[in-house]
Amino acid sequence: MKRTNDGGARRIVVISTGGTIASRWQGTGYAADASGDDVLATAPLPEGVTVEVVDLFNVNSSRMTSAHQLALLRTVHETFADPGVDGIVVTHGTDTLEETAFLLDLHHADSRPVVLTGAQRPFGTGDGDGPGNLYDALQVAASVRDLGVLVVFDGRVHAARGTVKTQTLAADAFSDPSAERLGRVGFSRVDIERQPERPAPLPLPAAARTATPGAADAAPLPRVDIVTHHSDGDPFLLNAAVSAGARGIVLVATGAGNATPEIAAAVADAVARGVLVAVTTRVPAGPLAEIYTGGGAVDLVAAGALLTGTLRAGQARIALLSTLLAEGTTAAGDPARGTALLRRLLEGPVRAEPALATGGSRSASAVAARA
Repeated sequence: MKRTNDGGARRIVVISTGGTIASRWQGTGYAADASGDDVLATAPLPEGVTVEVVDLFNVNSSRMTSAHQLALLRTVHETFADPGVDGIVVTHGTDTLEETAFLLDLHHADSRPVVLTGAQRPFGTGDGDGPGNLYDALQVAASVRDLGVLVVFDGRVHAARGTVKTQTLAADAFSDPSAERLGRVGFSRVDIERQPERPAPLPLPAAARTATPGAADAAPLPRVDIVTHHSDGDPFLLNAAVSAGARGIVLVATGAGNATPEIAAAVADAVARGVLVAVTTRVPAGPLAEIYTGGGAVDLVAAGALLTGTLRAGQARIALLSTLLAEGTTAAGDPARGTALLRRLLEGPVRAEPALATGGSRSASAVAARA
């Protein structure tokens, strides 16, 4: 379906993937089943915007797979092959939105925006937040450039990197616990308060060109697991991940990146077998740091693990996956290059510079003028 508010409108493509914004009552609970056209019909269009809908798939985001995410990545690149497209909005479930947004951002080299949004309340409910979030996302997609992939939710604009779901049910579901929001949207105005810094984008991986969610004959993707440390934690689950064929492991450590001597030894064994290991923390905010030995970050780094800066588990896993999918970084390629690439993706720029030296905000038109 195509909807327009103006003959000279900005052309935005909405890619629908499911989630709460598309979920209806199924008798025992909610599940995604509304089409992109149905979702779009609930929201008014910002002035001067034309919208086209692509129904890519329709799943609860807790069922999201790497194959789904790579198919979306391919669709974004194919959509931007049309120079007449001004921006993309992706409607997505909130459970794994942070992972999908980061994957898209790591591979996004276009000046045109990709904006992810969704809802905390289901489709068609009287107090639903989906229509407002979609309206805001369309407004942002039609207004900004050179900001990479964005998350727009509850009137706030967030950079993909570092943004995670911080509220299970509240409307303001997303934030970056270690940084300020990127901007805000409301009253027909988009204000961008800082410019995100991003690593140099990766090319579209070969796996994205053929990814087909649910295909029985699909080529297997690299296994990347997440293992969490805790009181009484031991290497059992980390070793089990290696035995299961994991080529990447995210260790969710305590504090600023600490575990035990036994886990550090297991990390060293995994790295010696060619497994990439990244260490994040279960603490919501702040960077990791090499402070403690006795199984702490000092020993984990010495064992060959890489620290993730302020990236948390889901996005750290995406960085590992993107590294493993990049050409020349497989076990049959150049493992050293893979480690170097992973370090760049993980460390990245931890914080973005302020948009203005005076600390003020600027409108989307000012950002667009830079393009």
